[in-house]
Amino acid sequence: MKEASMNIREDYTHTIYASYIGYITQAIVNNFLPLLFLTFARQFSLSLDKIALITTINFLVQLAVDLVAAKFVDRIGYRICVIFAHIFAALGLILLAVLPFVLCNAYAGILICVVLYAIGGGLIEVLISPIVEACPTEKKEAAMSLLHSFYCWGHVGVILICTLFFQLAGIGHWRILSVLWAIVPLFNCFYFTQVPIYSITEDHQPLPIRRLVREKLFWVFMVLMICAGASEQAMSQWASAFAESALHVSKTVGDLAGPCMFALLMGTSRALYGKYSDRIPLKKAMCASAVLCIFSYLLACLTNHPALGLLGCALCGFSVGIFWPGTFSIMAAEMPLAGTAMYAFMALAGDAGCSGGPTITGFVANAAGGNLKAGLLAAVIFPVLILLGLSLFGTTDRGSK
Repeated sequence: MKEASMNIREDYTHTIYASYIGYITQAIVNNFLPLLFLTFARQFSLSLDKIALITTINFLVQLAVDLVAAKFVDRIGYRICVIFAHIFAALGLILLAVLPFVLCNAYAGILICVVLYAIGGGLIEVLISPIVEACPTEKKEAAMSLLHSFYCWGHVGVILICTLFFQLAGIGHWRILSVLWAIVPLFNCFYFTQVPIYSITEDHQPLPIRRLVREKLFWVFMVLMICAGASEQAMSQWASAFAESALHVSKTVGDLAGPCMFALLMGTSRALYGKYSDRIPLKKAMCASAVLCIFSYLLACLTNHPALGLLGCALCGFSVGIFWPGTFSIMAAEMPLAGTAMYAFMALAGDAGCSGGPTITGFVANAAGGNLKAGLLAAVIFPVLILLGLSLFGTTDRGSK
């Protein structure tokens, strides 16, 4: 990547930096609230199935935005859409500190805020990857993997900063932290008004949606993205509560050794693949990752030792790292004429998995009497389906690298 010039309006490196912050914003809106699941359960008297629906609503709204974005993003323009994405994200975080306490139904207040920041998160999901893909960079696979690693670094930052804040100020002051987190999308909203933004459809006419959905590879990618999102978020969204309630460790230890290590190792795997992508065939790396993911879930759920359970959570983060950016990279190489609509459908599939994975985990756990080990054990099906999806991809005429 070339060195950033002084003219922010002409240098695409600033576009990439803003995109990195966009994924950090995505990490904030997806991972701040799960750290408060048990706190909300106690403070607002919410059951585990209601807590699970918070995550479900978040990703279902993102899914709906993904679907609608396939129609309007190219018409309205990337810049306007990405600016509004950050405005919605900031608004949801700010109102989270207010609405649950001023409305008669606190749960309804929480869900309203989730809907608002989920609109922002959904737009970010659709826009950031094609914005970076359109930048005149070399080694697109490496650039995409590095981009998605910033979601992980943002996730780690959320956990570390939240843990430090809760230790110093007390978890009862979480409302202040929610407002402080809104500074990130507000800053990036301004940043995106300044940077150059390219379009992936400037040099060719994208495939019409009707023709796109008739492609066999389209449906293989959709399966992979659904399972990638489910494999990742089933563990990520429940890791904090799992460590505290099922492994019986303190919240601080559980957050640092569970979701924090999950995110750290997920980011590490993405950064490593970004560096060594020329040497490692992507399909083989994803198959190996799926096997490791299955092992990680089984280790976390079937052991009675807290250290081994936390190790399973952490290894799961490493195993799911390249599922999402890897599928994007294969799609971009195999279907270069797909256009923004394909990115929107991929984001839709990923968010469907992000919604379904934690929801199935929560409902199975609730049916098992609040046993999160049983819930997470059910999630093993998702990496198994990734292996099957990759084998289906291998039978197509155009294989992965």
